[in-house]
Amino acid sequence: MEEKPAIIPVDLVPHRAEWAQMAAAETAKLKAALGDNLIAVHHVGSTSIPNIMAKSIVDLMPYVRDLAVLDSQENAVRDLGYKWHGEFGLEGRRFCSKADPETGKRIFQLHFFRPNNENAIRMLAFRDYLRSHPFVAKAYEMEKLRAAAVQPHDTTAYNAEKNDWIKRTEKDAMDWADGKR
Repeated sequence: MEEKPAIIPVDLVPHRAEWAQMAAAETAKLKAALGDNLIAVHHVGSTSIPNIMAKSIVDLMPYVRDLAVLDSQENAVRDLGYKWHGEFGLEGRRFCSKADPETGKRIFQLHFFRPNNENAIRMLAFRDYLRSHPFVAKAYEMEKLRAAAVQPHDTTAYNAEKNDWIKRTEKDAMDWADGKR
């Protein structure tokens, strides 16, 4: 059964080096829990982009060989402290969230995909484009600050507020990535 994530206020903080360390530690836990079905884990989202503000939630995009096998491993993911939300609006994805047991604040989000999924390819292109174009990354930070000022109390509404900017930049990112292949 799909669970809906809770409404979370938007709290943007300066980039933290610890986010990469957290991503690496969580990747090791996922590898131990999922075994051969796990192909790779990519650190994505704003915490993966140096020098911009982000919500202090580390987004990971694990690539799996088989979503049906992953579905059968749902309890292994839950045993790591995650809530399982199913596709949650993106076909071919399995979305999971994990909160800090002491504070209750969300600290990780997982976006499981097969490697050839269009959404996964787009997410990596966006990340890599912003990493390679610091001025675009700073423009994204400004868009994030604008969206947070408009929608400070609900991360879902905040995400919707910045969606048009992201979609325009994703097109540039995909064109850029296509030129690199």
